[in-house]
Amino acid sequence: MSNGIKVKKALISVSNKDGLEKLAKELTSNGINIISTGGTKKFIEEKGIDVTDVSTITGFPEILDGRVKTLHPNIHAGLLGVKNNNDHMKTLSDNSIESIDLLVVNLYPFEDTIKKDSSFEECIENIDIGGPAMIRAAAKNHNSVAVIVDIGDYDLILNELKKDGTISNKTLKNLATKAFARTAAYDLAISNWMNKEISNDQSYKSFTGKKIQTLRYGENPHQQATFYSDGTNRFGVITSNQIQGKELSYNNINDTNAAYELISEFNPKENHAVAIIKHANPCGVAINSSQAEAYREARKCDATSAFGGIISFNTELEGETAELITEIFTEVVIAPQVSEKAKNIISKKKNVRLLSAGGLSDTKEIIQNVKSISGGFLVQTNDNIVIDDSKVKVVTKRDPSEQEIQDLYFAFTVAKHVKSNAIVYAKNGATVGIGAGQMNRLDSSRIAARKSRDAAEFAGEDVALTNGSVVASDAFFPFADGLIAAADAGVTAIIQPGGSIRDEEVIQAANDAGLAMIFTGLRHFNH
Repeated sequence: MSNGIKVKKALISVSNKDGLEKLAKELTSNGINIISTGGTKKFIEEKGIDVTDVSTITGFPEILDGRVKTLHPNIHAGLLGVKNNNDHMKTLSDNSIESIDLLVVNLYPFEDTIKKDSSFEECIENIDIGGPAMIRAAAKNHNSVAVIVDIGDYDLILNELKKDGTISNKTLKNLATKAFARTAAYDLAISNWMNKEISNDQSYKSFTGKKIQTLRYGENPHQQATFYSDGTNRFGVITSNQIQGKELSYNNINDTNAAYELISEFNPKENHAVAIIKHANPCGVAINSSQAEAYREARKCDATSAFGGIISFNTELEGETAELITEIFTEVVIAPQVSEKAKNIISKKKNVRLLSAGGLSDTKEIIQNVKSISGGFLVQTNDNIVIDDSKVKVVTKRDPSEQEIQDLYFAFTVAKHVKSNAIVYAKNGATVGIGAGQMNRLDSSRIAARKSRDAAEFAGEDVALTNGSVVASDAFFPFADGLIAAADAGVTAIIQPGGSIRDEEVIQAANDAGLAMIFTGLRHFNH
């Protein structure tokens, strides 16, 4: 057994027939007998390839609309008999059962079924029972049986068989590992679906994904990293077509995801929106009827940080905007679609990673966010809530103007995607100062104001960009000092959740400064 196993008999039962004709023909040409079931058997027969019906092996017909066909001792004993165990082999011989050396199974397409507008009953019927049972049996007995659950492994097996009809021990073990991972992922998909459809039982929680790419490294060169898909196909980096540029890194993917989740908040039918991200934090966001102008305004907020950043768009990337992008070094550009003109322009900068995502993320969809901790993980639903007008209230003597209201809502939306403590200054649909990730709100206010002064100086303007702006805070001002710092920066209106024991003190400070202030009753912490 040290050199692997010889293959004489194979059982094939697949829902996806891709590559099956080639596999069956080459197995037969290597003198391997094929057993099969239902639609798989019919497919193989139609290709003129010899195949034995599983009912011939079991001595029992398929019953219950195909629900029972391989759940039989003659099949499972053939998969579970250990070849170097004399007692096992004698038992098989005494019962006229032959060993199965190769199992090829891909499961009923349950994951694809639940993505469609399928009925509950149809989803239930696409829960495979016999397939996982056979896979687990073969994977357990991997020293004696090869198990294939991935079409991509057909050629691997065929190439080994061509040499001497043997499958190596290393391959047997690797295939078994993949097989158990596949059945685990399959069961998890069923469990998650049933939790959603029937009852939200959170007693056990698991996560699974299919590897898309092994990354060069993680956040730092000494860390290992891998990119997985959870199978939901939510538009973003995961669905994007990389048109050009170097391979995406761990940090590229993380930052681009942050950029695209933010930009997807804005309706493309109302305005072009542009977000520039650095280290998962926005350094400039703007909306405008002109995409190019939106980009200019977003970049103006913090041109220094924009260098080497991630740029995201909520509309098709246009040629004029692409010309502007090529003026500075950019790591990644992502948009729902990319025009041919923009592709040609960006192609001049061959290292820029250009992604077409195919659509915007549904930011109102409920998804699970997971954070690892020592010995476990935290799970929460995503922050998919937007401002509820019925719960918003003006708490100051002065009401905000219509333009201020628009800017306040815009700034509060951006603040949702800024690391806490978050302060966002905005004016005329563009951020003009962002303070992120500080241990207190006062420092965030001061940093945002300083960045605004720096941006004005960079643009050759005499007055800080925050002059005449509004400000959003992701959580309440615990003291009036943060609000006073914003007032000193030149803001005219404020939006914040409210809820502090010092709300009256903060409101009084706003009234004293002649500011308008809105309470939303909604907090947007983002750690």
